[in-house]
Amino acid sequence: MTKFVRFSLDRGIAPTAPDSHPGVRYGILQGEMIQETPSLFEYRPGTTHGLDAVRLLPPVSPSKIVCVGRNYADHAKELGNAVPTEPLIFLKPPSSLIAHGDKILYPALSSLVSYEAELGVIIGRRARNVRKQDWADYVWGYTCVNDVTARDLQKKDGQWTRGKGFDTFCPVGQWAVPGDAVAVSGLRVQGYLDGKLVQDAPVTDMIFDLGDILAYVSQFMTLEPGDLIATGTPPGVGPMLPGSSVRVVIDGVGALENSITTES
Repeated sequence: MTKFVRFSLDRGIAPTAPDSHPGVRYGILQGEMIQETPSLFEYRPGTTHGLDAVRLLPPVSPSKIVCVGRNYADHAKELGNAVPTEPLIFLKPPSSLIAHGDKILYPALSSLVSYEAELGVIIGRRARNVRKQDWADYVWGYTCVNDVTARDLQKKDGQWTRGKGFDTFCPVGQWAVPGDAVAVSGLRVQGYLDGKLVQDAPVTDMIFDLGDILAYVSQFMTLEPGDLIATGTPPGVGPMLPGSSVRVVIDGVGALENSITTES
């Protein structure tokens, strides 16, 4: 499995730093070494760096994070919601991004923050009015996502921007894998809370598959290279508390782990 990472030699760099930041670099992770490449989309090998000498960043810097709500029937049911008849789309801001190992901040405004393990899809080229059968032509690859949610605020507001959009509410990574190396139909999304398996379902349980999602979204929104789609979470979501850790595992794609701390 080829693992593409985004990183910086500056350990103090923010996880939300865009690709235009002079400290941001891309590379291929090989054991404990990173072989630098010009970008996620260019594979010419360059300088080698030790993993212990860099700060891993989210593997992409999207212009937008497009999310699909209630895309597993049993998840919709566990929250008492109807199963949608078309993809339910919302956005997370890029300011919510953090990397593998970063802290999720439990906001003072919420008393019910939940984990949501998801498969992330990385767009490889500009996509508009995509035909369902052509979806794979527009996908660069995949990563792990945790769609962290302030459930109480989501319900209170009646729309999801605040409940889904806090800083640190979109952990992504720790790497990305190219699409031609992944058999999507064989993937399972698993979520662990403090080491206990709490979510586990195949992506084939999605109500709307990747073709449905790209065709639907690209009808009204142009997707750009590097944009991220979070494809929905399986059943088993639940609350997290400060001091807990949450782990997203998708065999064949990777793993993502973050701990939760109180917002200071």
